[in-house]
Amino acid sequence: MISMTLILPVRFRNIEPLNQPMIAIVGSRRASIHGLRSAHLFARFLARAGAVVVSGLARGIDGAAYAGALAIGPRTVAVCGTGLDITYLKERLALARAINRNGLLVSEFAPGVGPQAFHFPKRNRIIAALVSGVVVIEAAQKSGSLITARFAADLGREVFALPGPIDEPLHAGCHELIQQGATLVCEPNEMLEDLNFL
Repeated sequence: MISMTLILPVRFRNIEPLNQPMIAIVGSRRASIHGLRSAHLFARFLARAGAVVVSGLARGIDGAAYAGALAIGPRTVAVCGTGLDITYLKERLALARAINRNGLLVSEFAPGVGPQAFHFPKRNRIIAALVSGVVVIEAAQKSGSLITARFAADLGREVFALPGPIDEPLHAGCHELIQQGATLVCEPNEMLEDLNFL
């Protein structure tokens, strides 16, 4: 059930992270343990290499990516599908507060605007527009992460996808992206040649 909880009063924040190289890490809300570890690993590596890690403040891969980035320092941005004074999942409240203190929360929605299903594809297009590349860790064939990846491809951003077992539904979306031209990556250092600004 969706719940709306006050995060913090909306106030002016340091927007310097928006002037840094940004990479999105996205994937399934119902991620596997392997997917969570991969998201954390990629986020730590990219943050250490100088990128700001961007995601959507959802369960699963998003949370693991933020944990990895925040372990390095204030190098993360969360794009919200609600107003900045609201988080739609109680278990995301502590994470939202940590990002608010150590990174940046952004949204196109006014304070007080709660979650609606159509907000999240809109949020995904902002994620794609902010970044130079998108890494899809795990995604089923109808995952919202594929929406982000397609927006990114349409904008000329780099799209990376991790492969997995061919019979595992959580990897079917990644395999589809690879077939469509996304760069297959197994280790985060494999991205550096394509993301030469890092």
